[in-house]
Amino acid sequence: MDELTREFLIESQEGLDRMERCLTELETRPGDTALLAEIFRSVHTIKGTTGFLGFKRLETLAHAGENLLGLLRDGKLEATAPVITGLLQLLDGLRSILKLVEAEGGEGKEGDADLIARLEKLQTPTKKAKPRAPRKTRKTVPPAPVRIAEPAPVPIAPAAPDEHESDAVRTRSPQTTSAAESTLRVDVALLNRMMNLVGELVLTRNQVLQATSSDPSMTPLSRRLDMVTADLRESVMKARMQPVSNVFSKMPRIVRDLSQTLGKQIRLQMEGQETELDKSLLEAIKDPLTHAVRNSLDHGIEPPDVRAAAGKDAEGLLRLRAMQEGSHVIIEVTDDGAGISPEKIRSKALERGIVTRERAALMSEREMLQLIFLPGFSTAAAITNVSGRGVGMDVVRTNVERIGGKVELDSREGKGTTLRLRIPLTLAIIPALIVRSLRQSFALPQGALSELVHVSAENAAAAIEWIDNAPLYRLRGKLLPLVFLDRLLMPAGVHTPASERDNFIAVLDADGRQFGLVVEGLADPEEIVVKPLSTVLKGIGLYSGATVLGNGELALILDPGAIAMRAGVGLSAEEDDRRTAGNESLGDAASAEFLLVEVVGRNAAVPLGDVLRIEQLPASRIEYIGYRPVLNFDGQLLPVEDTGGILNAARQNPEAPIIIVVCRDGGRQVGIAVSHVLDVASGSELVEAGTSQRTGGVTLLKDRVTGIVNLGGVSALPATESGPTQWNELAETVG
Repeated sequence: MDELTREFLIESQEGLDRMERCLTELETRPGDTALLAEIFRSVHTIKGTTGFLGFKRLETLAHAGENLLGLLRDGKLEATAPVITGLLQLLDGLRSILKLVEAEGGEGKEGDADLIARLEKLQTPTKKAKPRAPRKTRKTVPPAPVRIAEPAPVPIAPAAPDEHESDAVRTRSPQTTSAAESTLRVDVALLNRMMNLVGELVLTRNQVLQATSSDPSMTPLSRRLDMVTADLRESVMKARMQPVSNVFSKMPRIVRDLSQTLGKQIRLQMEGQETELDKSLLEAIKDPLTHAVRNSLDHGIEPPDVRAAAGKDAEGLLRLRAMQEGSHVIIEVTDDGAGISPEKIRSKALERGIVTRERAALMSEREMLQLIFLPGFSTAAAITNVSGRGVGMDVVRTNVERIGGKVELDSREGKGTTLRLRIPLTLAIIPALIVRSLRQSFALPQGALSELVHVSAENAAAAIEWIDNAPLYRLRGKLLPLVFLDRLLMPAGVHTPASERDNFIAVLDADGRQFGLVVEGLADPEEIVVKPLSTVLKGIGLYSGATVLGNGELALILDPGAIAMRAGVGLSAEEDDRRTAGNESLGDAASAEFLLVEVVGRNAAVPLGDVLRIEQLPASRIEYIGYRPVLNFDGQLLPVEDTGGILNAARQNPEAPIIIVVCRDGGRQVGIAVSHVLDVASGSELVEAGTSQRTGGVTLLKDRVTGIVNLGGVSALPATESGPTQWNELAETVG
């Protein structure tokens, strides 16, 4: 049977059990209105639900009983022994039909005419009943033993067997249990208490395993404890799991109502509704998911006439998809609407003063999209009763991050938008790898761990390459950005060079970003119990919680996504695909060409389409505004990038030749100081390794680690135009 029918059977059986208890008490207290109300609710609930599920026989029988109970509840009929007997017969009749539904999936042949007639006859009072006085509060007295007279059974003629029915409607195996008998409703607070106790048991188990690891006589007992604890943990976690259909089921009504309000045609697709998630987390994502759906309907999917003009189907598509990836559940909200315009976000951010023009010019498309999660940020042209006040997306991120999840956003203008919620399966107990750095232990969630790589001290110098102070590692032909944990935690501290120690690279995939976390040592993996952080540690932003290890040591739980964001490394999966395919990176990289240059022993690449000319000139042509080198070139003042210190070295010899690559960056021109011009390479040789806040990207060109020059990162001059007059004014200003 389907889940809805099973839930109906469980609730109905529970209601009939309550009804039976109330009926037996009603015979001793026929004037108790509370008992009558409880009985009426049980039958009324069954009748209402059966109409929705299409069980007509149940609905008809329950309706007849409801009429009788309504008279009793309103005081128009006395609860005499014959009436109670009739209600008990109603109870038996409803139970027999429910058993048929559970066993056969149907209600069987109708045979309730006699019972319905008997219930209707009981609705005629033998004498006029007096209006019942309001019930008085009874004093609590010790209950005296009361013998309840068993009502005389009234035979009910069994329905004649249907010749088409199988022998199984007719007989029921005594071993078969009903849905109500096989389930038990448990309060969520009790489940939370059980999970906390299991967490403490896991901590104790870890300590016992470490304490007895050197005692062979204790090995069988410790292994048995380990197995029992693991089974108990799994059982309690399963008891808390519920399908996401409990949340998805609310969305069709929301989509229907809102699409009518907005005058849009929208088709809803839902996938992976059987995916399970911890109940507390399921409750926590209801509001974020509702906000995401409303934003897709209002901001994403266009009206039918706009879609038709753009060559799209007039009916928009909204897809809800749930799936499990390792220790996380991914919930995607995807629409095929207009997408999000980065330029619209940029202009709105500049208008509100959220970012400066210089910062906006350097922001990538991914960084620009993240601005919509700021409180109060909205690109809506007008405020409506649906949206436009800038609340919603910030609520989505805040609520999801509060439960240890992450929010990812991908959008293509004119194609659509995908909002991805990455939710942990549970917050209580997770498997983790214990790593060592700065003589401390840290827990790294295994859900984000792809693999481990060992780099010995002898091989570190050759295996770990550096470009613009950004470390890289070649992993199976691709470059992997690295983050040294000790340098991240103590930027200004004294660190042991990689060539003087063993290095372990934990390859992480967090929020779609892949990078390597370099640590000094590893310990055995453990199942850890996640404890909340204090307010002080939350502000650091690199940790998702704390735990107690098996040796009793306290350890902070690292947040791979926060580390990637802090270090500015890694590409989203979508960006990586686009760059590899050459769709939107560096001017269609697959068909572009790059000028390869050398800057003090390091290779760099400049998009050839941006190169205007290559100039060899004496060092005396370079002048300075403060500490910034500039070049008076064809009447324009060009800022010159000198990351390698070439110009500083040449200042001692004014006639020394220097090479300046003059490039176009939008509407301005900039210069790049290089040591040598090497070659021209095709974009098909690009192998992207990821972006960094310090560089414009890193790649392998002709099997050499090569940095892509970030022209937008060349510092702008104070003047908006660099004509000869302003050049003279600037020269006079600096003396």
